[in-house]
Amino acid sequence: MTGEATVVKNAGSHFVLSELPVWQLFPAVLRGKIRLRGSAVTNPVAVGDRVRYELEGEPGPENPATITEIIPRKNYVIRRSTNLSRQAHVIAANLDRAYIIVSLYFPEVKLPFLDRILVTCEVYGIPATIVLAKTDLYRAEAQEQIDAFRRIYEGTGYPVIETSVKTGEGIAAIREACKGNVNLFSGESGVGKSSLIKALDPSLNPKIGQISVAHLQGKHTTSLYEMYPLSSGGYVIDSPGLRGFGLIDLEKEEIGKYFPEMLAVADHCRFVPCTHTHEPGCAVKAALEAGTISPERYTSYLGMLEEDQKFR
Repeated sequence: MTGEATVVKNAGSHFVLSELPVWQLFPAVLRGKIRLRGSAVTNPVAVGDRVRYELEGEPGPENPATITEIIPRKNYVIRRSTNLSRQAHVIAANLDRAYIIVSLYFPEVKLPFLDRILVTCEVYGIPATIVLAKTDLYRAEAQEQIDAFRRIYEGTGYPVIETSVKTGEGIAAIREACKGNVNLFSGESGVGKSSLIKALDPSLNPKIGQISVAHLQGKHTTSLYEMYPLSSGGYVIDSPGLRGFGLIDLEKEEIGKYFPEMLAVADHCRFVPCTHTHEPGCAVKAALEAGTISPERYTSYLGMLEEDQKFR
């Protein structure tokens, strides 16, 4: 038997598939030649991938399907792999929207990290929403900081949704926005992604899968990516908390194109291409001085230029 399905769980060398929109899970393994073709990345198959598979008999833990082909992706989120500067890791594929979960405090937001994810979403054409989590913990003391954060990112064109799992703030808005879509939830460790997913649908437990990963792969489940169906409609992909996010496949001259506020004025730069650092007549630097480009975002941009050189 052959068929097409979506990868809904990635546990290293083992996968779980479902023929969406039907939610009926079955295990799968990867044909070796696909693994070789994808040697430039640490995971040639990602959650959200549409794949073709072969299966003899009834699917089950002792009789997994074999993934034979990856159907071309419409988009994906990719980052440079930790400690492997020449390799990359695909976080998720075929997304309708990415939700980047941050918290101003507990843990404190790192704007360069956030901006790297946003640039990657721009590169691959994935709409991004910023979710400001745990607002009940710091709103009383940090309303000015919240307002400043919103000015930076909403001024750039990114929606910002303030949320609190404790009070329910923002949960209904995200739940409604997720309907009919495949949504990635990503962010640094400790920002509360799993709690947010459970608040969207209390029947879910992002730490416990519907097919036992232990049965599929033993105890080695340190990096688990998984898609969940929301009872209200749509799907959410949970990813492990990230400690770093390196850009991949971007030339130094290209990075500024993926900052929407820089792209809006870059045509007025005297020189093309322009790195927006030292050139005279740079429209981006003029906008920075005029206050229409935030110094925080510009600092992130400079950091990406330095990172780009470091990995060459």
